[in-house]
Formats: sequence, C-alpha cells, structure tokens
Amino acid sequence: MTEIWTLAALWLGLALLATLLSIWLRVATALSEIVVGTIAQLVIGAVIGTAALGADQGWIKFMSGTGAIVLTFLAGAELDPVVFRRKLKEATAIGLVSFFAPFFACAAAARWLLGWDVQASWLAGIAMSTTSVAVVYAVMIEFGFNATEYGKTVLAACFVTDLGTVIALGLMFAPFTMKTLVFVGALAAATIVLPWLTPRFFKRYGGRPSELEAKYLLLLLFGLGGLATWADSEAVLPAYMIGMVLAGTIGKDHSLVRRLRTLTFGLLTPFYFIRAGSFVSLPALAAAPAAFLVLLCVKVAAKIAGVFPVTRAFASPWKDGMYTTLLMSTGLTFGTISSLFGLSHGIVDQAQYSALVAAVIGSAVIPTLIANAWFLPRHHLPKTQPEMRT
Repeated sequence: MTEIWTLAALWLGLALLATLLSIWLRVATALSEIVVGTIAQLVIGAVIGTAALGADQGWIKFMSGTGAIVLTFLAGAELDPVVFRRKLKEATAIGLVSFFAPFFACAAAARWLLGWDVQASWLAGIAMSTTSVAVVYAVMIEFGFNATEYGKTVLAACFVTDLGTVIALGLMFAPFTMKTLVFVGALAAATIVLPWLTPRFFKRYGGRPSELEAKYLLLLLFGLGGLATWADSEAVLPAYMIGMVLAGTIGKDHSLVRRLRTLTFGLLTPFYFIRAGSFVSLPALAAAPAAFLVLLCVKVAAKIAGVFPVTRAFASPWKDGMYTTLLMSTGLTFGTISSLFGLSHGIVDQAQYSALVAAVIGSAVIPTLIANAWFLPRHHLPKTQPEMRT
C-alpha cells in the first residue's frame, strides 16, 4: 500500500499545484491540470522513468474514468429546461451549426491537409467540433451572465453541440451488434423511467446524512457505463443523456449539485485531466507543430463562419453575436474525452493525440481571451456585479 499512498499524494499534489496555477493565471482549472499533467510526465519521465507517474495503474484509470463520467453527468444536469424550451430554435440552430461546421472542416483538413487516415480524420472532426461547457460556464459565472437569459441561451447551445459530439462518437466508432441494441434499449428505457422515478425516490428517502442521492446517481452512472463498455461503446455517453433527462430534478437541488461538484472537482476530475495531459508528447508536438496549428485555425475559422451568421439571423447585435461565436469556439472536456477515446482504441497514434489535445487546449484559451478582451457584451451584465470567482 505504500506505493499507492505515495502515488496518490503525488497526484493530489499535482492537482493542488494546478489549482493554484489556475487561480494565479485566472484560467480554467481543467486547463491547468492538463498542462501540469503534460509537464509532470515530461519531467518525471526524464528524471525517474515514464512509468513513474503511474497513469496506467488500474486504480488511477478508475478514478480518471469516474471523473469523466460524473463530470459529463453534471454537464447535462446543468441544462435549464425552461430556458431551453423558450429558446429552443435559437439554441438548437446555434448548437447544430457549431457542431457540424468544425466537424466536417476539421475532418477534411486532417484527411487532405495532414494526410491522416479516414478513421483518424473523423475522430479529429469529432474532437474539434466540441464546445467546452466547463469554460463557458466558468465565464458565465465570473461575469454574472449565468443569471441572464442571454447566458442561459448560450449554455443551452453548448448542450446541443456537445450532444452532437456524444452521439457522433457513439455512432461512428461503436460497432453495431446485438449488444448495441440492448444498450440503446436500456438507455431509452432509462430516459423514460428515471424522470418519473427519481424525484419520487428522493422525496421519500432523500435528505439524510447517508447521502442516498449520491449513491443512487453513482449506481445509475456505473451501471449504464458498464453496459456501454460491454456494448463496445464509451461510459461517458449514457452519462450525458441521464444528466439531461434529470436536469429538472437534479438541477433544482442546489445542495445536491454542490455536493456532487465537491466530489467531482475536488477528487475525481484532477485524475482525469492530469492523466489526459500525461499522454501529450511535447517532443512529438515540437517535431510536428503543423498539425496543431492547422486543427486549431480550421476549428476557429469554421466556428466563426458557421455560428456568427446564425446569431445574426436571430437578431443578435454584432458584439453579442461575436461573443457567442468565440465562446462556442472553445473546447476542453469533450475534446479531450474524444481524443483520449481515440488513443485508447487505437484510432489515433500518440503524435496525432498530442496534436489534437494541444489544439483543444489552444481553443479553450485563445477564443476566450479574445472574447473577454474585445467583445464582452456589457449591456447584459447585471447591475449589481457578483463577486468574481476563479
């Protein structure tokens, strides 16, 4: 057990360092965790050996996978059903074009400009199509947009984009067998039954120190995640759907969401993001920077070309439309999930994975900085500014 406790201390030390960096540099914690994981693997690998970080140990894989599952669930549960219904056309239109424009553009660029094979190119299109709910939500909270209809509409559009990513990842890379039909049937049944069952179950047995709600949700996520992997799919896919259908129940329980966030961001997601970053090969990226630059530039250009005209079609002012477009250009969580899925399933090699994750990280930082520096729609800001959060 000495090795496990020592390794756990190392990983949580890296997580603490990443959190401090995120506070000092005012960037998303997930972003700093990926960067810390990348540098830690480079430094520790050079000094001690590439296996010293223990990224392939079973318990670290479990913590990492659980972090991805619960984070994905929370992303779906954050959807505001009322705003989504009211702004359905606008959010759906922005979300769909935000997915399809970079999906096809980046897949074509990977195939014809970078010379990747067909499967790797489609995987690149999926990874670069995403919008980071984590980054967008952090910006909304920081400036107070989350309390406005404008901010809630942008978050709803993010949901549509990432739902397209989740569905595309499942449809394009999961083999269609009898297992697939069983999984799809079970997931469909869950989306029908759970919205009826969950609030009644929580009302009757919830609200106790034993944290029954958390155990119930983890049981659902692990059970459907196990069924997904049995069907040769990915465990994060049903998590987003379950979060979405339970948004009306979980999203209204602010105390439960706060406790789940503490578990997720305090313990689980550092393992996921640091592990994802540890697979980035800086030497490979330095040797071939063209792939990173091509993917990043094509993604942002495709988002601008696709999303901005749609925002204008729904009568958004010029500055609002540009701000929305740049926020929809961000990528982080689902981009890294898709990239890591491709690496672990042999769809992309480590050099391609490194280029993808570097482009995803770049898209999380550059569009956000530009949006907040030049296109911040201050007329939507609440008159009483909330306390700034990092």
